Amino acid sequence: MSDEYNLQRFVDAQEGVYDRALRSIHNRILDPAWMAFIFPRFVNCYHDDATSAFAIASLDEARAYLAHPLLGGRLRESLAALEWLWDLDVDEVLSDRDKKNLHSSLTLFAEATNEPLMRQMLSIWFGCRADEVTKVQLDLRP
Repeated sequence: MSDEYNLQRFVDAQEGVYDRALRSIHNRILDPAWMAFIFPRFVNCYHDDATSAFAIASLDEARAYLAHPLLGGRLRESLAALEWLWDLDVDEVLSDRDKKNLHSSLTLFAEATNEPLMRQMLSIWFGCRADEVTKVQLDLRP
């Protein structure tokens, strides 16, 4: 199987970290140390030198991530673990940085698929609003 988008970089980064990250999500903790490769964002969306290697460069790459036998399932599992916020105020739970990163990731994957889970998470966390920076980078603004 070819790896046109080098998704192996995410698999490698998640090795030995994913289970711990999932437990952290269930405990209402999002850690910037793993957010970039658990909840990837589009290129030029809140990346720094440490996270730019995990930037998703196109909607096709995001779709490949979702279709990947390991990564797609892990993203869905991680998103489902986030449902604990449905009745909480996101501003009280997440730092500004974590909010931006999660909002950007949700916007990217909501645009990449019609899976209800992606839009449901945008609804729960951000009142159905897409991240403006991500929309601009994806060239989705009218």
